[in-house]
Amino acid sequence: MKSNYSYKQKRNWYLMRRRSLSFFGSQWAGGIMLIAFAAIAMILANLDATKHIYHQILSSDFGLKIGELSLTLSVEHWINDALMVIFFFVVGLEIKSEVIAGKLSTLKQASLPIAAAIGGMVVPALIYFFFNMNTDYANGWGVPMATDIAFAIGILSLMGNKVPLSLKIFLTALAIVDDLGAILLIAIFYTSQINIWLLVVAFILLAVLYWMSKRGVKTTSFYIIPGIAIWILFLNSGVHATISGVLLAMVIPSKPKFSKKYFSYKVRYFLSNFNQRDKEGVEVLSNESQLHSLENVKSIAQNTVSVSQRLEHSLHPLIAFFIMPIFALANAGVEVKDLSDLQFFNNTQGLGIFLGLVVGKPIGIAIFSWLAIKLKLAVMPTGANMSMLWAVSCLGGIGFTMSIFITNLAFNDSSVVDMGKIAVLIASVVAATVGIVAINIVSRKKVL
Repeated sequence: MKSNYSYKQKRNWYLMRRRSLSFFGSQWAGGIMLIAFAAIAMILANLDATKHIYHQILSSDFGLKIGELSLTLSVEHWINDALMVIFFFVVGLEIKSEVIAGKLSTLKQASLPIAAAIGGMVVPALIYFFFNMNTDYANGWGVPMATDIAFAIGILSLMGNKVPLSLKIFLTALAIVDDLGAILLIAIFYTSQINIWLLVVAFILLAVLYWMSKRGVKTTSFYIIPGIAIWILFLNSGVHATISGVLLAMVIPSKPKFSKKYFSYKVRYFLSNFNQRDKEGVEVLSNESQLHSLENVKSIAQNTVSVSQRLEHSLHPLIAFFIMPIFALANAGVEVKDLSDLQFFNNTQGLGIFLGLVVGKPIGIAIFSWLAIKLKLAVMPTGANMSMLWAVSCLGGIGFTMSIFITNLAFNDSSVVDMGKIAVLIASVVAATVGIVAINIVSRKKVL
């Protein structure tokens, strides 16, 4: 009886572990985590028992001191100005990877997502500006320009084969270009007074790291300490600190130590050596030469992947399952005092954000894509048509992370920031819903 119970326990544990690995390995897991933590933040910010503690923790100061040097920020600022630097660092690595050897590596591949991204930024900004020019909210024109890649790709992955693979690639590339646009937006338009000398020192350090990269320095730790120094310099320079993450990504080595051809040749050599010294019927590795062959294969495999790629892949779980949920927890907690706070249509700020994301994004993406195809600057993705492209474009209106981030930068009044966040959250939910419905309708018509 006891052994049977033990077997059931082990089986249940195995099944739970398998489901967990399946969940965390899926494309949509990050989006689910964001939704969950955003919901938790809203609950904490609105329950009488927790809202005071929630806001008190976020506003509490926390500092680091090394000798005479000290750095003190509130918990909220540590999240938005430090943890988010890692997020932007990974975004920078993704952009670099796609430009070098990915979806943006050739003009033919890049032209359609670039055109779509430009339309998806320009049209929402114009809609917002139309409602808010000459008002106190005019500075928020950048809020509806951003797309949340985690949410959008997560929803597309849930659509399965209803959406052609080519359109999933298109939306991913579009979101990456969109992120680049948001980064430039933050760097150019959402900065305070600039300290030129701190920026000069930061760029000198970046130049040193670039030189190290070109000289073949592949040790990751050699880039970490200068990277932290560059972040501190940007933090105090007036240019938003997250830009340092993107710039640091640009100087990380993207060329591996060994070529693919060399890897293939050496692995065959060591595999041959491994097989020659094998003892038939003995599974345990008892031969030093075999162990040596395995270590060599491991070393060669590691050095055939660039530092840039290794960092990108190793940091993805940290971004998806820690940094982004923590960001949502710290920034999505908006206190709703009464139903009037949800009536964002009553003010031009909320109206501009909502219409910019839900209407402007899909219109801008679809029209600019159509123009690029008609002018023969780009080609329609394989297996797709204009109806499905428009349906997928609706998912571009999911702003969430980047839109909330820009909202924090665009406005100084906390009540205006909160109203902007409410509009972003509701618009993102509506855009996701419209996108799912549109994809289902278009795919059903295609089958019929």
